[in-house]
Amino acid sequence: MTEKTILIISPHTDDGELGCGGSIARFVEEGNDVIYAALSACEKSVPCDYPVDILRREVKEATAVLGIREPILYEFEVREFPRQRQEILDALIRLRNEIRPDIVFTPSSYDTHQDHKTTREETLRAFKQCTILGYEQPWNNITFNTSAFIAIEERHIDAKIRALQCYETQKSRSYLGADFIRGLALTRGTQIENRYAEAFEVIKWVIR
Repeated sequence: MTEKTILIISPHTDDGELGCGGSIARFVEEGNDVIYAALSACEKSVPCDYPVDILRREVKEATAVLGIREPILYEFEVREFPRQRQEILDALIRLRNEIRPDIVFTPSSYDTHQDHKTTREETLRAFKQCTILGYEQPWNNITFNTSAFIAIEERHIDAKIRALQCYETQKSRSYLGADFIRGLALTRGTQIENRYAEAFEVIKWVIR
């Protein structure tokens, strides 16, 4: 694959790793320029026995495991994205103009979380010239359109699991567990006759 600039848009810290962590590890390994942008560090949602900025530290550790130099971190308020829609769009347009990505990953059209829905909608408005793929997060989806697959290998799924283990604050969430992450990747891999894969919704496909 020709080297590309790939942007991962994560509504909250950890969403990008959950949705496409294995693919990120593969993209970095192949020499692509992978940029990770999280719109919120969810300070209102941090467990009370942790410092409020802990997710900022955890996301830096997690993305480093996947090979990303330094994530871009915004300060939008968790669960308030619909109210902040215009500011989010403005931030994404500035980011687009700065990095000019070829491919953008964002939450899928089937994601029911209010922040994820807003992120997907504003991504589509901001990145009109780009291929856009929606990543899978089954705990937020009633259904999902598996219209694209990225094959990954054992080392990529291992990196994804190690990245998610950096989120000490989120360890109680079952979907961050190694068994769930590996099981979903095995399921998606079976659909394309590969050991592992991650599945995506094609929101927009641009060929130049």
